Amino acid sequence: MNKLVIHGIYRHYKGDYYIIEDVATHSETGEELVIYRGLYNGEKFGQHHLCARPKAMFLEEISPEKCPKDHVQKYRFELQDIKSVAGH
Repeated sequence: MNKLVIHGIYRHYKGDYYIIEDVATHSETGEELVIYRGLYNGEKFGQHHLCARPKAMFLEEISPEKCPKDHVQKYRFELQDIKSVAGH
């Protein structure tokens, strides 16, 4: 099962990276929403844009047919093991 780590860096199956800021609760439905920030300067939303997505959708498996041939991964967003360059 895919897990959610606050401040974890995730890779979207299409290749871009995001950092998890927090989890919010939708005030009307009670649904959990993942609040995450893009770690790139995108044409559509700009640099370091903030996004929200239902937690279930964020953690869901993605069908291999949707993935680019050279970037196959199991989940829509996958936690990355990125070490600090500062050595902390």
